[in-house]
Amino acid sequence: MRFFTQRRHFDDLSEQEVLALAISSEEDDARIYRSYAEQLREEFPDTAAVFDGMAVEEDGHRKALIDLHATRFGNVIPLVRREHVAGFYARRPVWLVQNLGLERIRDEAEAMEREAERFYLMAAKRTSDAGTRKLLGDLASAEAGHQSRAGELKDEHLDEEARDAEDRSAKRQFILTWVQPGLAGLMDGSVSTLAPIFATAFATQDTWTTFLVGLAASVGAGISMGFTEAASDDGQLSGRGSPVKRGIASGVMTTIGGLGHALPYLIPDFWTATITAIIVVFIELWAIAWIQNKYMETPFFRAAFQVVLGGALVFAAGVLIGSG
Repeated sequence: MRFFTQRRHFDDLSEQEVLALAISSEEDDARIYRSYAEQLREEFPDTAAVFDGMAVEEDGHRKALIDLHATRFGNVIPLVRREHVAGFYARRPVWLVQNLGLERIRDEAEAMEREAERFYLMAAKRTSDAGTRKLLGDLASAEAGHQSRAGELKDEHLDEEARDAEDRSAKRQFILTWVQPGLAGLMDGSVSTLAPIFATAFATQDTWTTFLVGLAASVGAGISMGFTEAASDDGQLSGRGSPVKRGIASGVMTTIGGLGHALPYLIPDFWTATITAIIVVFIELWAIAWIQNKYMETPFFRAAFQVVLGGALVFAAGVLIGSG
C-alpha cells in the first residue's frame, strides 16, 4: 500500500532522518507551548508560566538532539517533519485547542508528551538495528522526562489555590461567553415563537403553513438575537468575551428554540403534529429551567415555575388568538 502515499513510512527512515524528525518535533512542540502561554497569559498567568517552562524544556532537548546530530552526522540536518511521515503522531491545530478552554489546553499538553513517548517506545520495539533502537529509546526517555518536568513546573507555578482560582475564572468566562447568551437565545426562541406558531396552527389547521411560519419566525429571531448580542457589548470592559462567540451562541440557540416546536408540523396530521409540538415545548421549558439551575444557580423549582408559567401564558395567548 506504500505505493499510494506520498509520505515516507517510519520504517524507511534512516537514523539521521529519525533524529531530524525528533528535532523538528521538539521545535514544533516548543512553539505550541509558547502559543498556549501567550493565549493564557492575561487571564491565567500561573498556567502561562507552566507552559513557558515547558517550552524552555523543549528547547533544551532540541539543542541536545542537534548536538547529537552534529556529532554523528554533521551540521546539515535533513528537513523531515511530522507531516512527511505516515503514521507519525499529529498535533491538533493550536487555534482549535485554545478555543476549547483552560482545562482542555492542560489535557492536550499532557497528551502531547504521552503520545511522543509512546510513539518512540513502539518504534524502538520494531527495529532490530542496535543504533536505531538506542536512539529511539533515548528519545522515549526524553519524552518521559518532559512529563516529569511538567509535573515539577506545575508544582512550582501552579499550586492548588492558584489552580482553583484559574478554574473558577475559566468557568465564569464560559458562562459569560456561551451559557448566558445561549440561555437568553433559547428562552427567546422557545417562548417568543409560541404565540405565532400556535396561533397559525389553530387559525389555519394547515401543518405546512404552520411549519413555514415557525421556520421564518425562528430563523428571523435567531438572526436578530445574534446581531443584537454581538453589537451590544464588545466584551472589553465587561469581560464577557468575544462578541462573535456570544452572537453565535445567542443566534443559534434562538433558532433551535423556535425550530423545536416548528419541526413537528412537518407531520401531515394536524392533531398529531400539535400534540408532538406541545410535548417538545414542555421539554424545552424544562431544559431552560435545568440550565438555569446548573449554571446560573437558580433554584430549580423557582426557575421551572417562572419559565413554565411564562411559556404557558404565551402558549395560551397563541391558541386563543388562533381559535378566535
